[in-house]
Amino acid sequence: MQLSRRLFLQGSVALAALLAIPRALVAAAWPEKAFASKAAAEAMTALFGTDQATPSSAISLDAPEIAENGAVVPISVETTLENVQSVSIVVEKNPRPLAVSFEIPPGTLPNVACRIKMGQTSQVMAVVKTDSGLFSAAKEVKVTIGGCGG
Repeated sequence: MQLSRRLFLQGSVALAALLAIPRALVAAAWPEKAFASKAAAEAMTALFGTDQATPSSAISLDAPEIAENGAVVPISVETTLENVQSVSIVVEKNPRPLAVSFEIPPGTLPNVACRIKMGQTSQVMAVVKTDSGLFSAAKEVKVTIGGCGG
């Protein structure tokens, strides 16, 4: 079977359209201002509309007390809060404090884990957004070798 030029072009255009749709949707949802912020309060306000979160014992933030290498600091967050919409990690003294923000689809367990970069010893805060507000847990992580260019 020989592929005609017309069929090849139609298939190429269709494939390009399919590849462009997800990229456009992701770009529309990207909180660029929050990730570009240079202060923790500014990042939270850009992401959530406020920099205030209620401390909660229902959030478990697991981070090392001492990170020997700030370029790879393991962090995990679990919560028993209901109707979680997102889980974000804010590192107060990083040049860009918002390290990561996970959108949590309905019906998904709100447990996340990742590795973040830390430039220096700092307060690390997990911020959990639910349908009833913002909640947080924090822990100081000491960094011996900085990961953000330090």
